[in-house]
Amino acid sequence: MLLRPGDVVAVEEPGYPPARRLFTSLGVRVTGVPVDAEGLVVPELPDRAKLVYVTPSHQFPLGRVMSLARRQELLEWAGSRPVAIVEDDYDSEFRFSARPLEPLCTLDRGGRVLYVGTFSKSMVPAMRTGFVLAPPGLRPALVAARQLSDAHGQTAVQAALARFIEEGLFARHVRRAGREYQDRHARVTAALGRIPALDVIPTAAGLHVTAMLRPGLDSSRIAAAARRDGVAVEELAAYAEQPSRTASGLVVGFGAVDPELIEEGLALLGRTIA
Repeated sequence: MLLRPGDVVAVEEPGYPPARRLFTSLGVRVTGVPVDAEGLVVPELPDRAKLVYVTPSHQFPLGRVMSLARRQELLEWAGSRPVAIVEDDYDSEFRFSARPLEPLCTLDRGGRVLYVGTFSKSMVPAMRTGFVLAPPGLRPALVAARQLSDAHGQTAVQAALARFIEEGLFARHVRRAGREYQDRHARVTAALGRIPALDVIPTAAGLHVTAMLRPGLDSSRIAAAARRDGVAVEELAAYAEQPSRTASGLVVGFGAVDPELIEEGLALLGRTIA
């Protein structure tokens, strides 16, 4: 709705590949912007960007949290330009530390931020249900665009989900699942920390952990060898538009892993790296 062919869209580098592919399919120019320990590097944003796509609560795939100062810097940058910010908060239900920072959408005073979320992580991917919180001026056009695309979503599924939320069952489910994922997160982080060749990126949310490899190690060879040994890990370069410019690292997901196999699997990964 907001973009035309030829427009410039800024995404995180490394970042979420399906978002990059979607923007490319619309005929726009996608520009990768580096991220550091505080999040998206705002001075690297292209001046002509019409839209900025970010994951500030749990940067995908590195897992870092955008600092409050960086969030304010991004909003100030957007305030003087005709640009929209899409804030993808894809797994905020599962946070294992103190209260998170305020989302960009609650800090936004200029109506620039569209906040999107999903029930794919908190419930089940097959539900295919997400949501957007948009500035009031955009809502009529968003509704019209949604109606033109396929009229409406799955009304029976959404009605059941609404009732599940209203009765407090969703909150109970998230608390129970959060305890389980926190245990898995702790196990994965500890097991990766015992592998000398890895430097774990601290994170306190989500369903994956990213670890950087020491210089000279080939993440592609390690991931392939691990798969042959029955351990599923992904190389960080798979999330970058320019893999050769991305540091060597591994992404370890634990959303659908038997927790009793975590130590065994990551010990095997350690032996594979060695």
